Amino acid sequence: MEKKVKIPENVEIEVEGLKVKVKGPKGELERDFSSPLYRDYIEIKIQEKNVIVKSSIDRRKIKAMVGTIAAHIRNMIKGVTQGYKYKLKAVYVHFPITVEVKGDKVIIKNFLGEKVPRIAKIVGNVNVKVNGQEIIVEGINKEEVGQTAANIEQATRVTHLDRRVFQDGIYLVSKE
Repeated sequence: MEKKVKIPENVEIEVEGLKVKVKGPKGELERDFSSPLYRDYIEIKIQEKNVIVKSSIDRRKIKAMVGTIAAHIRNMIKGVTQGYKYKLKAVYVHFPITVEVKGDKVIIKNFLGEKVPRIAKIVGNVNVKVNGQEIIVEGINKEEVGQTAANIEQATRVTHLDRRVFQDGIYLVSKE
């Protein structure tokens, strides 16, 4: 079983065992796919402008890992060429939410009139920009961008109140 991932013209890929390094116009990503569960059965190599993820046996879990590793490599290639951009929007009815970025944290003030600000962590090398009520999360690593957007969304989760009535919060609007 094998999966092929095409390498675009402006992308450079280095493979060393199960370590993959992807360089592109937006930056560089590195990932180690070695795990004791499947490292003896899976091989990654480069052939004729393709990355080939190949397994030596045809077990169901090993086949699944071949597809997963190929998908991760595709995401890394897309990240270093186009990047990832998530847009979130602050929604409120009565108390205006103020969002600001300080270092590696997003600070959400006046959420539901609370005096203590809520804090969301920015994961890895991700840029967060705030334009009024719109929050833009950008980066080259899909997992870090998604986790940062999720952290911001979770920081404004309403508990112990009826979500149909209290719809204030920061919500994901679009992914690019």
